[in-house]
Amino acid sequence: MRGDDVNLGVVAHAAGDLRVEELPEPSPSLDEAVIAIEYGGVCGSDLHYWQHGAAGTSILRAPMLLGHEVVGVVARAAADGSGPAPGTPVAVHPGTPHAIDGVPYPKDRPNLAPAATYLGSAAHVPHCDGAFARRVALPTRMLRALPAGIGARDAALIEPAAVAWHGLARAGDVAGKRVAVIGAGPIGLLAIAVALHHGATEVVATDVAAGPRERALTLGAAAALDARESDAIAALHADVVLESSGTVPGLHAAVDAAARGGVVVLLGLQRAGDIDFPAAQAITRELDLRGALRFNDEIDEVIAALADGSLDVRGVVTHVLPAADAAAAFAIARDPAASGKVLLDFRA
Repeated sequence: MRGDDVNLGVVAHAAGDLRVEELPEPSPSLDEAVIAIEYGGVCGSDLHYWQHGAAGTSILRAPMLLGHEVVGVVARAAADGSGPAPGTPVAVHPGTPHAIDGVPYPKDRPNLAPAATYLGSAAHVPHCDGAFARRVALPTRMLRALPAGIGARDAALIEPAAVAWHGLARAGDVAGKRVAVIGAGPIGLLAIAVALHHGATEVVATDVAAGPRERALTLGAAAALDARESDAIAALHADVVLESSGTVPGLHAAVDAAARGGVVVLLGLQRAGDIDFPAAQAITRELDLRGALRFNDEIDEVIAALADGSLDVRGVVTHVLPAADAAAAFAIARDPAASGKVLLDFRA
């Protein structure tokens, strides 16, 4: 434990109502370990709960502890003997699959389980609290022991990097291909890093803001286009396009950027409801449109790639603030032109 310090947590109470407050000490079940959280990455869903009281169709109906991009150290091992020993640094797989009778899904794709829960999600009532706190109790099945050589700051990117890795897996083999990434926010930046790791010959990024484009170039993108340069985007003829902006203009740009017979992966989450989509263009180009939702065991591949140095994530994290300054951190993360990934430091 960390002496007598209080167990601060970051809780969304309603739209516009984000609080850093004292939480009770965790009371773990037999299969849960107590984790001393070191860093937590602010995700778009965290921002939506803060700004709008909802993330897509997941509506905040009660105060909820935010956060699912977390890393820490085992402070107390699980009582049933499962999981890592005290002192072990761990990453967290925040998803738990749950089935619904009569609703089939591929059993080898547990991320598609119809009643799946995720840390820091209001998709169900009661909500699934997250892990933005100094100390949390988590099931040992969620924990992944980290090998030596991965610093805690880089480890904080494991969860979103797994999202990007899953998106590339949905695209198929990208070795030797041209890849376009629409939107160079944190997920887009990690998609660039993963595409290069997987052997893409060339990766081109787009974004409306100069800051994200500069970060894309730092990560190794061959070019970073202004998202408003429609002619340049249409001239890309990319074999694989990853739409990571989660916007309708980004979706149109993804279809424009794809070569005939190409693959478009919908990595960014679009808003709920009907949206405008260039269906005729997708049909006449015979594009493969593939959704990508969270991830499965890709987290283990990300950890291995970070450990051996083959996955380069330098430059994705732009800001680290104490957890007590969560309001300021969220305000920074809200501005993608000024920030990449923003981390909360729970050790401070």
